[in-house]
Amino acid sequence: MKRTAFTSFWCSLFALTACNQNGSDTAASSISPSYSRLLRTLYRNTVPTVQSATLAHELQQAAGVVLLDARTPAEFKVSHLRGARFVNFDSVATETFVELDRSQPVVVYCSVGYRSERLGEQLHALGFQHVRNLYGGMFEWINEGYPVYNAQGPTHNVHPYSALWGAWLKRGNKVYE
Repeated sequence: MKRTAFTSFWCSLFALTACNQNGSDTAASSISPSYSRLLRTLYRNTVPTVQSATLAHELQQAAGVVLLDARTPAEFKVSHLRGARFVNFDSVATETFVELDRSQPVVVYCSVGYRSERLGEQLHALGFQHVRNLYGGMFEWINEGYPVYNAQGPTHNVHPYSALWGAWLKRGNKVYE
């Protein structure tokens, strides 16, 4: 039963992304139409989003944005946004973030934005006032040509989470660790 539901979900998802729909998504004009449709199926729209270009500009302005990465330790180790703090998605439910100022702007991200939206919901519940989710996640950040880093510095390596999700990653060296 579970396998049938899982298979049905993925078949529906790929059928959805293969549809040829005309029209633009004004919230994500640079994102491919198929990726944008995928994100619409994943997001609950419970956390405001921020486009990669907007976030890149804000980070250049030293606006004091806190970046929280809601991926796995292996994903974070391969690469992340500069200055991001790792938040293990598996322990988000018990995290209280007492060391963070509730009024400071926070941007959460993961590979595509699904896990980070859950983290953003948790932050809202904890009283954070200015939380946004990176639209399209790290994949869109990289697809638009913005830099990522690891412990050694700038890198082109990216952990695509899985071969299935890695199909949405158009740039970077896919590294599964």
